[in-house]
Amino acid sequence: MFDQAKMVMKLKKAQKELAKEVVEVEAGEGAVVVQMTGELKLKKVTIDPEMVDLDDIEELEKWVELAVKEAMNRAQQVAAEKMKPLMGGLGNLGM
Repeated sequence: MFDQAKMVMKLKKAQKELAKEVVEVEAGEGAVVVQMTGELKLKKVTIDPEMVDLDDIEELEKWVELAVKEAMNRAQQVAAEKMKPLMGGLGNLGM
């Protein structure tokens, strides 16, 4: 029982650490910058108005989409690396 409680505490600690981890991705040569936490929560989207052509909104939409997708991928990688050492112990929890 003690091992299970210890594993749950480690998992909660890892989740708190993931909330603090932030990945940042640029698209359109810096026109769009997306920040996402290790919990896959969107933190911030920044658009540089000087780099955006308002006559080509489709390009801006594409950059935002690409940046968000890449930020999600990187945040998932960060989460996987952080949780990897703990995953072996989950079998002992009956999950």
